[in-house]
Amino acid sequence: MAHHELDELDEKILRMIVDNARIPFLEVARACGVSGAAIHQRVQKLTGLGVVKGSEFLLDAEKIGYETCAYVGIFLTSPSTFEYVVKELEKIPEVVECYYTTGQYDVLIKVFAKNNKDLLRIIHTELQPLGLSRTETLICFKEGFRKKLPIQFIEKEA
Repeated sequence: MAHHELDELDEKILRMIVDNARIPFLEVARACGVSGAAIHQRVQKLTGLGVVKGSEFLLDAEKIGYETCAYVGIFLTSPSTFEYVVKELEKIPEVVECYYTTGQYDVLIKVFAKNNKDLLRIIHTELQPLGLSRTETLICFKEGFRKKLPIQFIEKEA
């Protein structure tokens, strides 16, 4: 879908709901100068177009017992194994993100583990049996920042 199909109201709505997914539609409506029903319809439209893919709560991994965050670069034995490997990775609860990449790795995953010993268990008992060529693990000491995508698809006149 081309970004030009969205208008200024869509942009305003997206900015508000991305900043706070729990904001009431009536509050968004007041800020946008339209009815609550109009906001509901627009959010439904944005969801139907695939612009909005849902909402989520962000958890503090450490506070629920996951002290180790790691990125694991995966080297596949063959590109033909990609679909199989991704399907199997999806079954591992601790693997929370998976990307097919260019560059050094074929696949890059993000893993949360209880601690380093648990990470080693995941690598040995969950990843190695997938028949990978090899892996490279990068442990994340702490998150520097996390940002949301910039929402600006309406050209601003100077």
